[in-house]
Amino acid sequence: MVRFPEGVYTDVREEAVCSTSIRIENDVLKENKAKKEQGAIIRLYDGRRWYMSSTTELERIQQEIDSLAEMAVPCSGIEEDPVVRKYEVNREVMLNYTSCDVSSVSNEEKLAVMEKYCACMREYEEIRYWKVYYVDNHTEKHIVSSKGSDVIFDTQNCCVAVRYVLMQDDKPYYGGKDIYRMRFDELWGHEEEVRKLIREDIEYHQNARPVEPGDYTCVFAPGVTGVFAHESFGHKSEADFMVGDENMKREWAIGTRVGAELLNIVDTGLEEGSGYVPFDDEGTRAKKTYLIRNGVLSGRLHSAATAAALGEELTGNARAVSFQFEPIVRMTATYVEPGESTKEELIAGVKKGIYLSDYSHGSGMSTFTIAPKRAYMIRDGKLAEPVRISVVTGNVMSTLSEIDGVSKEFELFSFALGGCGKMEQFPLRVGTGGPYMRVKHLTVQ
Repeated sequence: MVRFPEGVYTDVREEAVCSTSIRIENDVLKENKAKKEQGAIIRLYDGRRWYMSSTTELERIQQEIDSLAEMAVPCSGIEEDPVVRKYEVNREVMLNYTSCDVSSVSNEEKLAVMEKYCACMREYEEIRYWKVYYVDNHTEKHIVSSKGSDVIFDTQNCCVAVRYVLMQDDKPYYGGKDIYRMRFDELWGHEEEVRKLIREDIEYHQNARPVEPGDYTCVFAPGVTGVFAHESFGHKSEADFMVGDENMKREWAIGTRVGAELLNIVDTGLEEGSGYVPFDDEGTRAKKTYLIRNGVLSGRLHSAATAAALGEELTGNARAVSFQFEPIVRMTATYVEPGESTKEELIAGVKKGIYLSDYSHGSGMSTFTIAPKRAYMIRDGKLAEPVRISVVTGNVMSTLSEIDGVSKEFELFSFALGGCGKMEQFPLRVGTGGPYMRVKHLTVQ
């Protein structure tokens, strides 16, 4: 138990983390690390400014609170401060992964599951270089506040990621697949998925030719839809970008029509996967937030500070990469909701266009860019020859209005390596996804 000073708001977030990182490159074990760490961040707010401290010595938490309190100016009405009033008071224990804690799995078992996927890499002479990664993480958090919050919860992931380089006419092609699960036993048995992807990549790399640049209707595969939602719209929905920016507030006013009625974009921490966070790092319960609903701007992502500043409700999006950092507004799992069409119907409606089946990377705020990994021409409503594309671009706001079809089929993706970066906090685990989506008038180069 800690003693909270009078006249200030205080919260403490303790974290205990167990993680593993193993890497094999061309049959050579390059890394095999297991790590345990624990620590806490203490935040104190007096209505004027924040005071923060982090420590790995949990027995010093009370001393850290007392030291921060000496710097603050107590406020008798702190409970009525707009930011403090926003904070939820939750009391709950939600430990979903202690019975299958991945840190209890032996190193030998982790190497054994990796070997299954290493074997796949050896089967193809077209693969000139390959890596297989194993990563896992089990994190338990305990958040308490002077308002009365007291939540304990855990998150977990375990992943195998394969990466490989194909060569054709001295041109490299970089392929890979992530097998991301919440429980270790679910990593077994995905070898045929990996083989299928490798075969598709080999065929694409051998036959793809440069695209004719121009303006095209494109059909996005679910992974491409997901990166579009995250990079092009999710970041613009993080409310800290709008605080103090009157132009942004006008451009992104709630209730503004920004796309077709069939378009719905959601962010939520409730779905298992790399965006799963049942409570954010301020102790706010996860929500399902519609950023766009039926084509209309309907919400944005908040911490308590941004929700107070903009007069909106909490969404559960105050997140930090570790106990060494303060929570800032971040996405969780951001995706486009499914619609009523099928993939085949979307493609059938395109006389001459492009199907983007996968991507290398994406970026964007006002203008978005997607670098496709694999793409195919659409001719007279049917998939045709593979094409190489450097980049697909468009203006975010105008492109939202050019979406004219979304499929029933839907996928939510989690990522084993890397993550989202913002304000020196990288990598943060997030999820993306969506249906197949048809978009008109994109610039393809």
